Amino acid sequence: MGVTEGRLDAEWLRAWCERGGGTVVRATDASHRATAALVDLTPIPSDLTTLYWVLAEARLPDGRSVHPPATVAALFREHGEIDIPGEQPALLFATTAEGHACALSSSGRVWQATSPSTTGQFDLLASSLRDFLEIRR
Repeated sequence: MGVTEGRLDAEWLRAWCERGGGTVVRATDASHRATAALVDLTPIPSDLTTLYWVLAEARLPDGRSVHPPATVAALFREHGEIDIPGEQPALLFATTAEGHACALSSSGRVWQATSPSTTGQFDLLASSLRDFLEIRR
């Protein structure tokens, strides 16, 4: 895989939205302002900024939910960065159908809580946000 192949870019993301599957809410001026506020609040991985520039939130076919940027900011205010050794900062940005939190780390990898908690162990779920969006369960 090339260096940028797993990274998220707006063109790929727009095409992904058009392929269907799940429910996608496109980005709006309000969600762009919420993304800017999130960036001001804490450093966020560039893939998350790209995601929120194209879409505000999504519900994937397997029940995972990508939270809107205002929710991510609220989760950060409540929980701070998620403690995943060597992966700081890691921000909560999604939830599985079972209620397990998902965090995107500074490396671009996506981690899933092993229980419906934000303080327990997180296991690697996807090597990138792009791979996270492509998971078919």
